[in-house]
Amino acid sequence: MDERAVRLGVQELIGLYAEIIDEDRLEEWPDLFADPCRYQIISRSNHEAGLRQGVMYAATRGMLLDRVFTLRQANLYEPHRYRHVVGPYRFKSIVGNTAIVHTHFITARIMHSGETSLFATGRYLDEIDISGSDYKFCERIVVIDSDQIDTLLAIPL
Repeated sequence: MDERAVRLGVQELIGLYAEIIDEDRLEEWPDLFADPCRYQIISRSNHEAGLRQGVMYAATRGMLLDRVFTLRQANLYEPHRYRHVVGPYRFKSIVGNTAIVHTHFITARIMHSGETSLFATGRYLDEIDISGSDYKFCERIVVIDSDQIDTLLAIPL
């Protein structure tokens, strides 16, 4: 397996993830995940304490699809969008067909009014299936630095 090609493929997947969320193409978001998968947003203190309690969780692509459906059809929240700044990428290892990657992120929230604020900082802890031509997240744990979770956490980070 060509490590350079794997690195480029992983970076492309992580970049596409941010683009899909930032451009409000949430219906494409579940396609970035294997099935079954694990998606979780958790505070840094809970993660470091080994607690599994997070603020958002999905274990299958179906649960991710349900999340998008409820965002579009059922949930009421003030219109907003995100802009991610992602990097650097840290390749921890490649084990078989899985790349273990940690990536830092900063997310700004842009409200319907145009007001922009720093919304979240943290890191992605990813396990990525690299066996096919389209890489997929097997696991994406979003570890946010703050214990203060904004009530407007509706859109995936």
